[in-house]
Amino acid sequence: MNDSTTVAPPAPGIEVFTFGDPEPVLDRREIIDYAQCYLMGRWYEPPVSFDGLARSFRASPHHSSAIYVKRNILASTFVPHPLLSRTVFSTWALDYLTFGNAYLERVVSWTGRPLQLKPAPARHVRRGADLVSYWFAPALVPEYEFPAGSIFHLLEPDVSQEVYGLPEYLSALQAAWLNESATLFRRKYYKNGSHAGFILYMTDTAQNQTDVDALREALKNAKGPGNFRNLFMYSPGGKKDGIQIIPVAEVTAKDEFFNIKNVTRDDILAAHRVPPQLMGIVPTNTGGFGDVSKAADVFARNELVPLQGRFAELNDWLGEEVVRFQPYQIAASP
Repeated sequence: MNDSTTVAPPAPGIEVFTFGDPEPVLDRREIIDYAQCYLMGRWYEPPVSFDGLARSFRASPHHSSAIYVKRNILASTFVPHPLLSRTVFSTWALDYLTFGNAYLERVVSWTGRPLQLKPAPARHVRRGADLVSYWFAPALVPEYEFPAGSIFHLLEPDVSQEVYGLPEYLSALQAAWLNESATLFRRKYYKNGSHAGFILYMTDTAQNQTDVDALREALKNAKGPGNFRNLFMYSPGGKKDGIQIIPVAEVTAKDEFFNIKNVTRDDILAAHRVPPQLMGIVPTNTGGFGDVSKAADVFARNELVPLQGRFAELNDWLGEEVVRFQPYQIAASP
């Protein structure tokens, strides 16, 4: 069913308030309305839209920044291996943190010896109907079945199904989209440029109409396109209160914008469990966020160590210690 509403065209000569080009990265709420994985012939479809997760990755700066913080710290502590470079590990980790699924393809020589581990983009990898095979199925490209036993699948367990993993931050997606919508609304509001800055009301009768016209033209050219517009009203002999400016929810809109940004930011950080000190967020209170070193130590123990253990599961599958990490340490201040 279509929710769109038919609007009558404006009458000739009436200027319609229109927005600019910015569009949200995702405008659907169905991404979190999942129940099961549907069998699509040779593979299962994910329970949520992985394309939607990829687009939502950049919906909010706090959302993408939290993921990048975890990825960067993991990559900085990772010890490269001949089979698994730091670059490949970074790609693998980013997929896991974004989609809750991460895949590595084992490339072997003709003798069966492993040559390298290649990342398979989680956005386009699908699990076969037999739950053993894996397919690469991007849009507009012929699908490809990976060789049997060549894919290692690291997944974040889900409570509703066991075919695919799901990221931990799903509950914060609505906050990320609201944060994006608030920012886009402000951008469109300023981009539209049809809102007034002030009204100059002149009641004294001018001796020369040329002076009035010059003043009007100066105000018109005071600001460039897309900025606040100033209005000039000339009413010879008019009364002092002949024109009144009544703001319509302007102050409330400003305050609500900042409230939305702050509340959604807190929801996103709560879902990712990343201290704000590690993301470059400037505190608004006088006390600040506390000691960044202590926050980093707690974060490393509660979040980094468990993540390192998850990625180390590759060693059991491969039968070789490929994934190793150095201890995460904060350099002492001089």
